[in-house]
Amino acid sequence: MILVISYDEDHTLDVIGRLEAAGREVARFDLADFPAHGVINFDSSDGSQPVCTLTTPTAEASLAGCRVAWWRRVRPFTVDPTLCTARDQGFAASETSQALYGMLHALDCTWINPPSLDAVAHHKPYQWEVARRVGLVLPRTLVTNQPERARRFIEDVGVGRTVFKSFLAHAEAWRETRLVRPQDLAHLDAVRYAPVIFQEFVPGADLRVTVVGERVFAAEIDASATRYPVDMRTVVDEARVRPVTLPPALTDTLLRFLRRLGLVYGAVDLRRRPDGSYVFFEVNPAGQWLFVEHRTGLPISAEVAGLLARTDARGEAPDRARAVASRPLVGRTA
Repeated sequence: MILVISYDEDHTLDVIGRLEAAGREVARFDLADFPAHGVINFDSSDGSQPVCTLTTPTAEASLAGCRVAWWRRVRPFTVDPTLCTARDQGFAASETSQALYGMLHALDCTWINPPSLDAVAHHKPYQWEVARRVGLVLPRTLVTNQPERARRFIEDVGVGRTVFKSFLAHAEAWRETRLVRPQDLAHLDAVRYAPVIFQEFVPGADLRVTVVGERVFAAEIDASATRYPVDMRTVVDEARVRPVTLPPALTDTLLRFLRRLGLVYGAVDLRRRPDGSYVFFEVNPAGQWLFVEHRTGLPISAEVAGLLARTDARGEAPDRARAVASRPLVGRTA
């Protein structure tokens, strides 16, 4: 069985559709269903293997048959609204975390990605240091909540040549990467409220490199002729998008980088300077790929589904595994 911990977003549903079309057994659970709308059972007696089951309005499964688990874009728990105080709500969420995460971590299966490593890898200062150690080039960067330090960095790099950005892109409070303008200097005191990322602006074309196991899918996203070349995410429909081949040495470095992080999947953002050199910005352990797949035809969804199916098949009886391994993974088209 393939366990999927995610909600019903488009990437997840695309891959599940392919897996089910190929005859794979899939159980998807959204952590937001627990504990208010879901049931968690851990039953252990007489030293035997515990029986662990999860039930939500959309799925029910025993975790004993799980051979591979896909951890993608999980949502926070939802507690019963009749718990009125923050203390009671926090207690319910904490107890749910202890029970559910404990059961998931105890599974004898392959994780894509391992939840604990996925969580750590989301922290940018950590991934920047790992990237530096494997030989990737990073832009000049300052993270600070000290306005004076921010001001000195901007003066050194230059107004109009410095960008500032947030650590996370929340859907409810999304912030694009912005160039520091002269009028922004009057608001630098606001930096004291929370750390801000300041970086030198790197001219060139963006690259989204999607790594799935040992497969690397690279796409160039050239937003230089769009209305906002600073952040391609805001103008991806205007940008020129095409598949590209990375230099072999860079491909090897990126694979080594993900292995150091303990990730099986990751979406890496690079920029290629006009002189042909590459600068690393970040890796998103749950990054999107469909916007690249739809524009380039790169078979990323098929590879994600294929990796899950192949891993699942390795835990089956030999005859069944051979039959599934030879079956094409059909489903939604890219």
